[in-house]
Amino acid sequence: MHDVDRVAITDTTVLILGETGTGKELIATAIHKASRRADKPLIRVNCAALPANLIESELFGHEKGAFTGATAKRSGRFLLAHGGTIFLDEVGELPLELQAKLLRVLQEREFEPVGGSKTIKVDVRVIAATNRDLEKSVAAGQFREDLYYRLNVFPIMAPPLRERTDDIGPLANAFLKRASEKLGRTMEPFSADAIARLNAYDWPGNVRELQNVVERSVIVAEHRRPNLERALPSLQTIPASSTDTDTIITVGELEALEKRNLLAALQACKWKVAGDNGAAKLLGMKPSTLNSRISALKIKKPQSIS
Repeated sequence: MHDVDRVAITDTTVLILGETGTGKELIATAIHKASRRADKPLIRVNCAALPANLIESELFGHEKGAFTGATAKRSGRFLLAHGGTIFLDEVGELPLELQAKLLRVLQEREFEPVGGSKTIKVDVRVIAATNRDLEKSVAAGQFREDLYYRLNVFPIMAPPLRERTDDIGPLANAFLKRASEKLGRTMEPFSADAIARLNAYDWPGNVRELQNVVERSVIVAEHRRPNLERALPSLQTIPASSTDTDTIITVGELEALEKRNLLAALQACKWKVAGDNGAAKLLGMKPSTLNSRISALKIKKPQSIS
């Protein structure tokens, strides 16, 4: 948030990086609201959700008759964002042919609508976000190197929830209050044992998954207590706190257990992470999540394995 405050007062292009569900759009919104453009539009575009044949028209607009179905002139998202901010979510999904046109907008602050010959000037601050490793995409020829450097002026990393466990308790109780109000119920706050259970979970879906789990726990609550046993069944394998200290697993023991489990999966899959025969599928997690845990747990591939 310190980085957000520092970059918000400028017009610098920002690239927000992080896994799905880490709050990249919230960071973009915070930057816009703290900027001199706060009273102007914040236009959000999910690049992954737009059909490939319509992305150019959505971003830059089109003239009447520009293509089949273009029965009227239409303004694109960049023109709608004039004077304000455009947030390009999942920018790594843009087709290569569109990347060149986006690069021109960033460099020259101008574009032509589809089917048009008139150049339009725009004053737009660009914030982009992606859950992809764009450096790898550049190396693979899937993303333009010049566009990457043009977007990556001020990068902000949105850390995954598993790396910020101190936030889990406050976030869970905030979501609990919101869900209780939404569903018209009175709920007790999460107990220390419940927070410990939440802290022990890996959260592959990050903050968004936490919010969904909390809402489910309210729906299936018993006696005003949120029911995590029903909301997140995988937590049933984690011993609850009790007066019998022998049943408690320490953080170190839990980490060692996870490391042994990941090693077993990697060895079974001959250290292949992604794909049908990869460890990620065997473990029921995303390859990006598995790679993050491998790094966090300092798991090293044996040199004898190519």
